[in-house]
Amino acid sequence: MTGELSRSRPRRDRRNEELFARVAGVLGALWRLRLELGLVASLVCGQLVLAGLVGDVAAVVLVIALAAGLLAIPVVRRWLLWALRAARVRRAWWRAWTDCELPRVRAGRVSAIPAGELVRVRASRGSSLEAVENRAEELAVCLQVREVRIARDADNAATGTVTLVRRDPLAGMKSVPWRCRDAEELSLWEPIPVGVDELGETVTVCLPERNVLLGGEPGAGKSAALSILVATAALDPGVRLWLLDGKLVELSVWAPCAQRLAGPDIDEAIALLRELREEMEARYRELLARGQRKIAREDGLALHLVACDELAFYLGCEDRKKQREFAELLRDLVARGRAAGVIVCAATQKPASDVVPSALRDLFGFRLALRCNTPQASDTILGQGWATLGHNAATISPGQRGVGLLLAEDGTPVRLRGFHLTDGDVDELAGRAAALRADDWLTAAEETTR
Repeated sequence: MTGELSRSRPRRDRRNEELFARVAGVLGALWRLRLELGLVASLVCGQLVLAGLVGDVAAVVLVIALAAGLLAIPVVRRWLLWALRAARVRRAWWRAWTDCELPRVRAGRVSAIPAGELVRVRASRGSSLEAVENRAEELAVCLQVREVRIARDADNAATGTVTLVRRDPLAGMKSVPWRCRDAEELSLWEPIPVGVDELGETVTVCLPERNVLLGGEPGAGKSAALSILVATAALDPGVRLWLLDGKLVELSVWAPCAQRLAGPDIDEAIALLRELREEMEARYRELLARGQRKIAREDGLALHLVACDELAFYLGCEDRKKQREFAELLRDLVARGRAAGVIVCAATQKPASDVVPSALRDLFGFRLALRCNTPQASDTILGQGWATLGHNAATISPGQRGVGLLLAEDGTPVRLRGFHLTDGDVDELAGRAAALRADDWLTAAEETTR
């Protein structure tokens, strides 16, 4: 008798657990359908109330007319459609992490973006967003989306943002002209708009105390990206421009604005870098005399921008002694020039470790990887390991000229479409910058003669 009772108790416990699970499942399903059920309940209650006043048929007609009238209001219609869409996304998220047998990660606010949706999430106790990130590919399959990206909040390990990428908003985007191409004068101290990200937001870079590395295969849009940075510097009369052009035809249009231009001659390039290093040393002596550690905008000291196109040409010089000297000079400017107001913008169409070693790459605050042939080439620009985390410039379609991944210091690569400058735009900007600098030089000369 005692044995039978002991055996029946576990069976009762299992039945109770199954019953509890079923009830919890039903309540959970009702909760996830609360918006739709609420709308239906509102219509039914409205019909019942009106039926007592005007009759059943008239009540149905009035309810339908009222619903149609509300839906005719654009604000109400947009809110309702978005609320229903957000509810569907939250239900799909619940099914996805359930199918993947992940710990509970609740979905909160849902926002629409050009690529799909942004979902705020919170991990339950005993789980982590890292575990969710490790299963991103399986979640993407369950959600039937292109990609799932998880970004944890810096100040709270339990919360983060999930990006459900349904489409590539940059794929059908036409070339976007640079928004400052009609500017008469610019300041290099201000953020420079360089492109548009997947959210439709303008991406900017602030160059003081930063350096920029650009890389990508030929035709990926590297020249346009570098031209935007050079144009901004040229349209700031307070900036001294130094140009290194391995092809001589890319940056020569800016020669009238430049302090010095070196073409495909390693000796000229080394001489330019030596002169600039002397300027840097003089700047540090001046800062020491002023009791400052770094340059500030209010000091009135000139910024120096070095634009190097075809970095591989100089670092691939057959004369090893000259190659090493060029590399050492460039690395010194990148490493020590920040506080002195020296900004280095280097571009290469051969992103390989022998051209951009990690010791040099890691000194660049901004790194833009345009279309690359291999994941290794992408990592050469962005940094080791980013391709395995899904930030791989080799996945960019060959036809998407100007699309790339921009990495800022201590950040995550941002996918963007760079602004475009035609050859005519570059010629016009260069002419405008040369005239602006000529006027500035004439004004300075007149003040000196007085």
